[in-house]
Amino acid sequence: MKKFGQELLQTLLIMGILFAATRVVVQNFRVDGPSMQPTLHTGEFLWVNKAAYFEWNGAYPLGGPQRGDIAVLRAPDSEDDLIKRVIGLPGDTLRIEKGEVFVNGKPLPEPYISLHATYNFPLEGGTVTVPSGEYFVLGDNRANSRDSHLGWFVPAENFVGRAWLSYWPPAAWGVMPGVAYATDN
Repeated sequence: MKKFGQELLQTLLIMGILFAATRVVVQNFRVDGPSMQPTLHTGEFLWVNKAAYFEWNGAYPLGGPQRGDIAVLRAPDSEDDLIKRVIGLPGDTLRIEKGEVFVNGKPLPEPYISLHATYNFPLEGGTVTVPSGEYFVLGDNRANSRDSHLGWFVPAENFVGRAWLSYWPPAAWGVMPGVAYATDN
């Protein structure tokens, strides 16, 4: 019986270490609200890859936030966690005309959008430049999303991680789709 107790304790200790190590790299997240429809829906559960946005001495060894990423982030205007798509990278100029996004003067192909918006950004016309160390994010449901078109950028340190895998409900199970953009965007 003593041997069984030792083995049980060792097993529990190993499980605890593995759990803690996993939480450093992966976090679960529940989608709440319609801002990412049709890509994601309320009640969907995701695993978020926190390592993807790990920063070391000002660099991202695993790539960091990229245009098209579905990212979990802390809103810069509150403590809320949001899930949005990365649209503008540091140094990009962008504008939105009647819902169409232009990055560095070129229209951004967005095959994931089915619920278009009609707003312009910036409201007064022209373009905005994404500040160094910050990002411009939008929801896929542009007409119903609290995002950067409201006038804020996301500091790099506010990113939690890249959405990696949907695991609930079972019908939505799968790896998050990636979006490839031409390198000159």
